[in-house]
Amino acid sequence: MEISSILSKEFNVKQEYIENIIGFLDSGCTVPFIARYRKEQHGSLDDQTIRLISERLSYLRNLDKRREEITNSIAGQGKMTEELAAAIANASALVELEDIYRPFKQKRRTRATIAKEKGLEPLAELILAQDKKTSPLKEAEKFINAENEISSAEEAVAGACDIIAEMISEDAALRKNLRTLFHAKGIVNASGSEETDTEGTYRNYYDFSEPLKKIAGHRVLAIDRGEREEKLKVSVTLPDNSAENLIINAYKKNDSECGTLVENTCLDSYKRLIYPSVEREIRSELTENACEAAIKVFASNLRQLLMQPPVKNTVTLGVDPGYRTGCKLAVVDGTGKVLDTGVAYITTGEKMKVEQGRKKIAELINKYKVTAVAIGNGTASRESEQIVSGIIKDSPQKAAYMVVSEAGASVYSASKLAAEEFPDYDVSLRSAVSIARRLQDPLAELVKIDPKAIGVGQYQHDMPKARLGEALGGVVEDCVNSVGVDLNTASPSLMMYVSGINSAVAKNIVAYREENGAFTDRKQLMKVPKLGAKAFEQCAGFLRVSGGSNPLDNTSVHPESYKAAEELLKLCGFTAADIGSERIKDIESIAVKTGLSRISEMSGVGVPTVKDIIKELKKPGRDPRDELPPPLMRSGDVMELKDLKPGMELMGTVRNITDFGCFVDCGVHEDGLVHISQICDRFIKHPLEAVKVGDVVKVWVLDVDTKRGRISLTMKQKNAPKTE
Repeated sequence: MEISSILSKEFNVKQEYIENIIGFLDSGCTVPFIARYRKEQHGSLDDQTIRLISERLSYLRNLDKRREEITNSIAGQGKMTEELAAAIANASALVELEDIYRPFKQKRRTRATIAKEKGLEPLAELILAQDKKTSPLKEAEKFINAENEISSAEEAVAGACDIIAEMISEDAALRKNLRTLFHAKGIVNASGSEETDTEGTYRNYYDFSEPLKKIAGHRVLAIDRGEREEKLKVSVTLPDNSAENLIINAYKKNDSECGTLVENTCLDSYKRLIYPSVEREIRSELTENACEAAIKVFASNLRQLLMQPPVKNTVTLGVDPGYRTGCKLAVVDGTGKVLDTGVAYITTGEKMKVEQGRKKIAELINKYKVTAVAIGNGTASRESEQIVSGIIKDSPQKAAYMVVSEAGASVYSASKLAAEEFPDYDVSLRSAVSIARRLQDPLAELVKIDPKAIGVGQYQHDMPKARLGEALGGVVEDCVNSVGVDLNTASPSLMMYVSGINSAVAKNIVAYREENGAFTDRKQLMKVPKLGAKAFEQCAGFLRVSGGSNPLDNTSVHPESYKAAEELLKLCGFTAADIGSERIKDIESIAVKTGLSRISEMSGVGVPTVKDIIKELKKPGRDPRDELPPPLMRSGDVMELKDLKPGMELMGTVRNITDFGCFVDCGVHEDGLVHISQICDRFIKHPLEAVKVGDVVKVWVLDVDTKRGRISLTMKQKNAPKTE
């Protein structure tokens, strides 16, 4: 079956659309470009679906490549049959192909190959035939040969059984049935003790067993890590000798002497050859599936984090907390430009220094009319928050603050990029700037950091690096392109994620801008070195020029559709000067009355593109993040862990999501855990079905463990304890 047909069935998408997507990908088009500007050709699929199709396409193509390699290898050995060719053609997974190829692989010398060299294959075939009249030992006497180092009938029988054992272990159909049996009845076991796990990290797995088909991905990853650290021993087993019985039933024909030999050989083959191999495959598959699930959660969390609503046009004070070295301060204006920096020793405990620090912060807030304060959540964050909160309450300048995740800030501040951006600042001052900018525009700031360092996943350090990097890079690319980028203000680190633009071209765009002044229209991009026609096609629609010569350049309307946009304006009674004005707000209803199909026909673009153009004409330069609820800013008293009581109602922000629940920042230093069972009244398989990173939620305190610094929360009020 051809790949486009397989993908069509798997994704329930017309084969014509799949073929179009494959064609676009093969011609060098990016996923964001295909999703946004080729909707008519793929039925308006979103970027995430197209990316999944792209990933599956790569897998199927690699599968076909391996299929061809195996076919050529077996044919080259002169061992290809019609039955074998059909099995290879019908294999739908790499593991099935490898099972088929197993008997034909070049092997290191095994007990079976040594037995074959001694000429014992005829005896093996005789035993496997299981004729009731055959005496294995009597037949084996014919194979006693000093030259072949066979000194007895028993040795000959043992060698023949080695050949049979290997043949059984290479039975592709049998291995497939065994894997099915493991998936249906397999048990994952783990064991350990405090002797090897002195810190008790894996105490939940000291005596652990769970059905393979039910075990959660995060437990698989925890067990894997425990095994790597030599704290746990792990196995996958089957109950009631079911695997042995399956093999015996497949090969034993009767209770003759030969039949008994075959039964014993089946048991030997399973214990010595099949089980270790199949267990490795099953464990590998469990880990791979768990990693894929964890990567999906990480990717989803990252998407929500990057798409957090920006706190626009606010003068912001960034505070990077610290004890001995003080809190580093940076004031940035509404565009992210640094206005001032400083240090405040507000957490030292020395009264004079604390007062001086308070005065310094108050001066910065009042001098620059600061309206938002971003406080990093690292060391000394709680103490810094308490003092900043008090300063804000006493200040005539109205301001609010938010504790911002510092994850990855130290990675950025010590990077080459940060050194180029702020050559005169030390590392901690760069962190303060980054913290302020994270509040102002999370996307623009977080793209400067390796997505793996942002810290919104679980077990990310255990993930396959290439696969994790590919998945997270795709998320960043989708987010940047869905928001769009200002051609005249964007940094190279943001621009390099735009469709069709790589790092070198991004730097060339900024260099061209610095040398020639601000871009006045998109066409000037064609003058940028190394930005050719194909790159222009891919990137132009995602790069905005505000205040330029053509108002369409400040929209996500692609230059290829400018004529269509102008025709649409004309048909609806507007001009380019009306774009974004109050007057044009009724364009959608006018277009519907005129007839979208008629407009589509007259403008030469499909109806989906017509609808997209209408949205852009109403709100040029629109930011999809503006439609989301704003982040939770605070200005009141700061609470500590000891202030929390069961039953207390709080508002908080979802900071991270895992398989087993979500972590919520409620304004105390430690994030509280809402277990999956406490998220909502309906049954959910995963927290992502009900919450996402950045959601502002109402929670109630279930329990507070002050010794371990843990808070248990519920989002179901009926489960909350009564407050005293």
